[in-house]
Amino acid sequence: MNLPQSGAGVMTLPPSVNISKAAALRDAGAFMLDVREPFEYAEYHMPGAVLIPLGELTGRLNEVPKDRPVVVVCRSGNRSQVGRDILKRAGFTAVTSMDGGMRAWRNAGLPVTQ
Repeated sequence: MNLPQSGAGVMTLPPSVNISKAAALRDAGAFMLDVREPFEYAEYHMPGAVLIPLGELTGRLNEVPKDRPVVVVCRSGNRSQVGRDILKRAGFTAVTSMDGGMRAWRNAGLPVTQ
């Protein structure tokens, strides 16, 4: 999958994507940001996803790359929307939220690490 671009190489992403588009973005090198709590992440998570709990995100923005697309994930899709909005306000342009969260990812049979 080619990552979406618009003019001058600037990445554009919709506000949210379904799990199949999130998987394609992941496979293309997107940064997968898990904003759940540590106990949720420990139960199961997307391979390669980086955990920054939503409550810590504002203080840890320097850990999120600005040079690649970011897909924000949570349990069901609600916290990831908040995380996406925090990143947008902080100047991140290539950021989206995964609809359905890790529940939908796991239920679709996509890979998880336990």
